[in-house]
Amino acid sequence: MAARSQHGGPAANGGGAPALLPLLLLLLSAAAIIPRGDGQNLVTEDVTVVEGDVATISCRVKNSDDSVIQLLNPNRQTIYFRDFRPLKDSRFQLVNFSNSELRVSLTNVSVSDEGRYFCQLYTDPPQEIYTTITVLVPPRNLVIDIQKEIAVEGEEIELNCTAMASRPATTIRWFKGNKELTGKSEVEQWSDMYTVTSQLLLKVGREDDGVPVICLVDHPAVKDLQTQRYLEVMYKPQVRVSQNYPVQGLTREGEPLELTCAAFGKPQPTDMRWLRVDDEMPQHVVVSGSNLLISNLNKTDNGTYRCEASNAVGKSHADYMLFVYDTTATTEPAVHGFTQLPNSAEELDYGDLSDSRAGEEGAIRSVDHAVVGGVVAVVVFAMLCLLIILGRYFARHKGTYFTHEAKGADDAADADTAIINAEGGQNNSEEKKEYFI
Repeated sequence: MAARSQHGGPAANGGGAPALLPLLLLLLSAAAIIPRGDGQNLVTEDVTVVEGDVATISCRVKNSDDSVIQLLNPNRQTIYFRDFRPLKDSRFQLVNFSNSELRVSLTNVSVSDEGRYFCQLYTDPPQEIYTTITVLVPPRNLVIDIQKEIAVEGEEIELNCTAMASRPATTIRWFKGNKELTGKSEVEQWSDMYTVTSQLLLKVGREDDGVPVICLVDHPAVKDLQTQRYLEVMYKPQVRVSQNYPVQGLTREGEPLELTCAAFGKPQPTDMRWLRVDDEMPQHVVVSGSNLLISNLNKTDNGTYRCEASNAVGKSHADYMLFVYDTTATTEPAVHGFTQLPNSAEELDYGDLSDSRAGEEGAIRSVDHAVVGGVVAVVVFAMLCLLIILGRYFARHKGTYFTHEAKGADDAADADTAIINAEGGQNNSEEKKEYFI
């Protein structure tokens, strides 16, 4: 029968074999409706592909007996029958055909190509196995929306990152610099696509100015997809006072003193001034911009001098404590120069203290130790004095003492006489007489 098909009359007219091919395919498709067998001689794998890439489907036969291999699409239309492609879709191309394998590639994959593809082997009974093509779609766009373009230190701002039209849904992660933060995500599904929006609430400080906030996407279809926004934070000035002269050592009477005030903030401070705390500024003090100069120090200059700076956000200050020593003083003072403290507890983290702050803290500790030592010395001295006084008191009162009843007992011959001779003893004996009737 096969010989006739290849060499008989139909071959003579040149067009019989192609005419019989649709009928043959129809019969084979009808046979494909047979329930799926155990597929013990067919091998295939599921395919995962990114939209637009190439998917390769492989139908392999173990222990081949030259049976016909066929590949069908999810609609059970024949893609390839052996090495012939009936389906008019040029995206399917034959990669390899043999008695043991049929391998086909599908280019420019789209979401509509997703589904089950069937490998059929025409044995008795026919065998069938399927492979699943899964199409991944990376996010179309990644956008960060920030609630306030310019924030003020201490404020809480809201940032939203949106990853649109992906498949499957993406996972969004937040980073501030190198530190990962936690956001809150919502997923919306449109047809077969997912849009994910993640919200981040962030309290900003001056240290966050210029720091990037990064929105990063975890998705199997794409790697290292991220976008970022740089934070812009306004903050009040950081003030620092430095001593230009004398460079180190004592501030002595008759010598000059020069201080410089530096202030940094966002926006840059526009108003800077010097003042004397709890007193008026001496008339001989010269203030020129950020500099303060006293050409000839004297005792009346003692006090705390403050540099204040302000901008649109707020005001800050730094203090310098001046103590003028005699010209003969040669010992470094316990507390000298700077007492630069933050304006509030919040500013402890901002490092707006001068380099002399460490020396000041050491000086304060020295003062504490001196006070404790003085108190201990006073207590020891008081205890020694008390011991001396008690010793002298006991030495002066050392001797033999008699009670009132024992007076005159030394001269008495016996105890009864001693009692009678004691002072007042006669009266007492008379008072204690007893009468018996």
